[in-house]
Amino acid sequence: MFSVGLTGGIGSGKSTVADCFAAHGIAIIDTDVIAHRVTAPLGMAMPAIVAEFGMTFAADDGSLDRAKMRSLIFSDDTARKRLEAILHPVIRRETERERAAASGPYQMIVVPLLVESGDWKKRVDRVLTVDCTVETQIGRVMRRNGFSREHVLAIIAKQASREARLAAADDVIVNDDTASLDALAAQVDTLHQHYLALAAAQPKD
Repeated sequence: MFSVGLTGGIGSGKSTVADCFAAHGIAIIDTDVIAHRVTAPLGMAMPAIVAEFGMTFAADDGSLDRAKMRSLIFSDDTARKRLEAILHPVIRRETERERAAASGPYQMIVVPLLVESGDWKKRVDRVLTVDCTVETQIGRVMRRNGFSREHVLAIIAKQASREARLAAADDVIVNDDTASLDALAAQVDTLHQHYLALAAAQPKD
């Protein structure tokens, strides 16, 4: 099935854009949602995480203690790589399972770290980047998460640059604070028609 990889930096509005495509009946496969599911109580990744990091990284309900893990991997790249070695294969399997089960004219896979993860550009037909200024990102995340400006800047510094995401993109949606919801929906509508045409022209297996 024709596929679009949707990406963007923290606070860019990926979820809002994905919801707009979902309103057109497009199957949305969100790797962040999958990551939360596999680290929820009884999540399939939790036994390996507890074995690797210890019970102190599990919350009382058996889910991942996200705040504690976030603090660790933010300051320790080795710990981040250990966590990724557990999570990435599980998320990939679940993503492919959902992709195989998806129906509709095309599918959209939301991958926040699409540029950073390397091989995603080969696994989708198009890359769609949701773009906004860094100041817009900072403001949104501070309002949404209550983080300090310095904390948000540190997160942004760990992600691919705005320039790298734009360079990897086949298509771009601009979602600055100056963009109204109607303007955002209009961009989505235009791309949706484009993707329908590309999907229809794709050779069938």
